[in-house]
Amino acid sequence: MKTVLITGANKGIGLETARQLARQGYHVFLGSRDLARGQQAAQQLHAEGLSEVEAIQLDVTNADSVQAARAEIGRKTPVLDALVNNAAITGGMPQAALGAAVATFQEVFATNVFGVVQVTQAFIDLLRPAPQPRIVNVGSSGASLTLSSDPAWKYYHHKGAVYPASKAALHMYTIVLAYELRDTPFKVNAVDPGFTATDLNGHRGTGTVQEAGIRIAKYVLVGDDGPTGRFISEENTPVTGEIPW
Repeated sequence: MKTVLITGANKGIGLETARQLARQGYHVFLGSRDLARGQQAAQQLHAEGLSEVEAIQLDVTNADSVQAARAEIGRKTPVLDALVNNAAITGGMPQAALGAAVATFQEVFATNVFGVVQVTQAFIDLLRPAPQPRIVNVGSSGASLTLSSDPAWKYYHHKGAVYPASKAALHMYTIVLAYELRDTPFKVNAVDPGFTATDLNGHRGTGTVQEAGIRIAKYVLVGDDGPTGRFISEENTPVTGEIPW
């Protein structure tokens, strides 16, 4: 049975991604900063008949928590087939370039960028032995420099100095990570789940968590002929899936 770790998976897009991958036969390690909430989410999936789901306490901003999660998962499996770096925060709105506090930048980057780096580096040794290892970094089309500077883009006026900047940094990390792993079986991609109605945006999004979960799971399930080092946003480009960085 293949295994996957999903960070920030006790609700929203992370939980739905866990549901989609459990349906595909994965054993899901459901990462949650609050273990009790993670356990509640796992029980919810168990009630749906998805028994191969277990909660793991994981605060991506806390080095001790990350190492403890790595040790716990390492005791349960010698191989991790996939990592979905989903945990993220927005930092609240509005986020004016001249008004957002430096402390807000630091807080958001700690989760959305440094947390991803910390988790990826901690779990890479479990991913390497997998025959088809996959890393999906949950990105945002709002962090596409090309689209965000195009007045014709539908979300052009949805601007924020903090959250999009953190996701743009995550995208660059994705590019470099994919490059470093280019001569291996890894597939590493940034996937935009779309403008999804979740707690993260006060449920202002227009897409559903079901659509978002399916989009992310698709790039965990991608075969050897699938893309790597790409930015995927099926909401923006339904035909090819790719959008400019």
